[in-house]
This record gives sequence, structure tokens and C-alpha cells, in this order.
Amino acid sequence: MSWSFLRDLLSGVNKYSTGIGRIWLSVVFVFRLLVYVVAAEHVWKDEHKEFECNARQPGCENVCFDHFFPISQVRLWALQLIMVSTPSLLVVLHVAYRENREKRYKKKLYKNTGSMDGGLWCTYVISLIFKSIFEIGFLVLFYKLYNGFNVPRLVKCDMDPCPNTVDCYISRPTEKKVFLYFVVVTSVLCIVLNVAELTYLIFKQFTRCCLKRYTQRVNNNRCDCQKLQYVKHDDTAFAAPVQTVTSDVSSNTSEKSERMLPAE
Repeated sequence: MSWSFLRDLLSGVNKYSTGIGRIWLSVVFVFRLLVYVVAAEHVWKDEHKEFECNARQPGCENVCFDHFFPISQVRLWALQLIMVSTPSLLVVLHVAYRENREKRYKKKLYKNTGSMDGGLWCTYVISLIFKSIFEIGFLVLFYKLYNGFNVPRLVKCDMDPCPNTVDCYISRPTEKKVFLYFVVVTSVLCIVLNVAELTYLIFKQFTRCCLKRYTQRVNNNRCDCQKLQYVKHDDTAFAAPVQTVTSDVSSNTSEKSERMLPAE
């Protein structure tokens, strides 16, 4: 199976990710994808052929294997990698949409098509939520399908057409158990990184909104203060001529009264 498309997808998302997102990409690419391609795929290569039961009844081994392993563990791991990485494609598509929109209108519509703001921020948050849901869902699926995160050496099967309860032996149980624990640990680590990045983005956006509101309040208060200063200045400018007119009237009145007095 070729994983080049997933590698290209993850490398494309790396340009638009935060610092925590880049750590998540490194964990997925190095500790999950490369481990799967290099080692895990070969461990489960011939698991059906190496599954043996102590009964030679035709069809018994096939039925027992299908009962205990309804989905191959390594194929479920591959499906998990694909589903967990797919939400990141939403971010790449959103950035491509922005670039095509600018080409269509032939003008600069965004400061930076890859900047984490507006609709791209919402798309990135949605992708984180879906990645976390897929991670948790596959962990629950692993636990339900295989009765826990364990690979036993011996399983007992009494399914038809087995003549009685037969013992079936799983190949490389210890090695498979180690890889299964590795899958669980890396999945939990990725969930923690997704939650941390989601918290960081929401906190950053909340802080930005609070600062924006505070700046708007400060600007509004400044405008109100400037208006009050203008009003006071106008009032004082109007009061000064009134006082001058009043003084002129009083002086004229005093002069008339002096003229009307009889001379002694």
C-alpha cells in the first residue's frame, strides 16, 4: 500500500498549523505512519495462515479466526490513520478556496490566505474536533472488537463447524501486543495534543476579542471626553461676550444717572 498521498497531505497542512499542530504532525508521521509501514505491516502479514487450531475440521479455523478477529488489527490501524488525517484536508481545501477567490476577483482579498482568522480559524477548530472524535472512536472500537487491548496466546473456540471446543493459537502474540500498546499510547498522545491545541486556539481567540472590546471602549471614552471639552470651550466662549455687554450696560446707566443730578 502506498502512503505517499498521506505524506503529501500532512506536509501541506504543516504550513498552516500552530506549534502544537506541528508536534501532532510529527507524532503521526514518525511514530505512527513510519512504524506502520516499516514494522507493523510485516508483523500481521500472514496472520490468517499462522492462526492454527487443534482440529482439522474443514472451515473450523476460518470461522474461529473470523470470530476473534472480525477486522484485522493492522487494517483497522491503517483505517484509523486515514480517518484521523482526513480532517486536515479541510484546512488545505479552505486555503485553496481563498487563493482561487483572489485569482477570480484579481485583487487582494486577504492579508494572508493562510492566516488563522475568520473562516479558516473555524475550519481548523472543526478539523481538530473531528480528529479527536475519530481517535476516541477507534480506541473504543479496538477495545470492543478485541475484548481489551490484549493479544492472548491461546483462545478457545466452539463455533460451528468445529466438532467441540478447540484451542486456537495466535502467531506472534507478544510482538502484536507491544504494537497494540504502541497504537494506544500514540492515539492518547494525539488526543492530548488535539485538546491542547483546541484550548490554545479558543483561549487566543477569546483574548483577542477581549482586547478588541477593551480598545473600542477606550476609544469611545476618549471621543466622549473630547466632546465634553468642546462643549465646555463653547460655553466659556459664549459667556465672555455676555459679561462684556453687561458691564457696558451698567457703565452707561451710571453715566446717565450722573447727568440727571441737579447741579449745586
